[in-house]
Amino acid sequence: MTRILLDPEIFILQEFGGISRYYTELYNAFENNAETQITCPILYTDNIHFKESPLFENSYQKRNSLFVKYSELFRGYLPRKLKKKSKKETISLLNKQGFDVFIPTYYDPYFLPYLKNKPFVLTVYDMIHELYPHYFTNDITTVPNKKILLENAAKIIAISESTKRDILDIYPYIPAEKIDIVYLAHTIKTEVQSPIETPSNYILFVGNRTVYKNFLFFLKAVLPLLKQRKDLFILCAGGNDFNEEEIQLINESGVREQLIQRNFKDSELADYYKKAICFVFPSEYEGFGIPVLEAMACGCPVVLTNHSSFPEVAADAGIYFELNNATDLKEKLTMLLDSPDIRYEYKLKGLNQASKFNWKKTINECLKVYQTIL
Repeated sequence: MTRILLDPEIFILQEFGGISRYYTELYNAFENNAETQITCPILYTDNIHFKESPLFENSYQKRNSLFVKYSELFRGYLPRKLKKKSKKETISLLNKQGFDVFIPTYYDPYFLPYLKNKPFVLTVYDMIHELYPHYFTNDITTVPNKKILLENAAKIIAISESTKRDILDIYPYIPAEKIDIVYLAHTIKTEVQSPIETPSNYILFVGNRTVYKNFLFFLKAVLPLLKQRKDLFILCAGGNDFNEEEIQLINESGVREQLIQRNFKDSELADYYKKAICFVFPSEYEGFGIPVLEAMACGCPVVLTNHSSFPEVAADAGIYFELNNATDLKEKLTMLLDSPDIRYEYKLKGLNQASKFNWKKTINECLKVYQTIL
């Protein structure tokens, strides 16, 4: 039996997102695997993925829900205290040495002095802080902390070949054989659970719109199409309300009524994908790009940059445009808008490509990596 100690850090840092989704899937699978014994001292979390999983039913937070809920009325005193106590409990378990492998969930190296001779496996999601430092000028810890962990890890899991190449380009002294590639998967429920009302014709943008997600570039590229086609809309699912810069551009463009922003429940997301003409992902860089898989799994054609990890995820099911080339993006969108046959072709390609990724495969490959160092 492989005894795993899982660090609770990402469940404290992240309310939702791909990293905490990944570790929720791992934790839940290893909890129900006869070959593994997993411990993760989460005393309190606001993480949506964990709280929606079966793991939450047996958690300290659930067992003491009335006490925790009452304490939240007093400025969240107990939740803050319990989050700090989660790290202290992790250090206590590290000192007891009752595990075979430690799994950090982000890049805080606090655990290194307590590991002794036990190994740890680091998952690297991307190298965006190193490659695009101008987007993270206020973050002075991620890059040096990640470097320390990369150098000390017994094994490194990269979530794409692109991420592995980036690690080796930036730190060429790290042995390539130390890095294994394990792809992620998606968790979207493709059957529509909560039907939504949408325009008849819309291009979909999902999630965060800031910095390297490249939303303003995308908006400027599609403005000519919106002006030509008054029945065409841009629907932004998630990412919260448009900010001042976005609103100014939208108002100046004269197409304000054709821009829609909606936050969504997980149960609604599949319907947004299924009803869209296509999904556009203009991001400058992603370590993997789970929304690409989500869209393909829902039969939604995907338009994305021929850059970073995207060709690995979408393969021939993606409709690619040159990074930051507005003319190329506009031409690809026009092709889709004018041809139902091409949209149907890429719907079928996407469904086939998405079927190649699943969490069972991801989890089995992660466990093989853990076991190679024991």
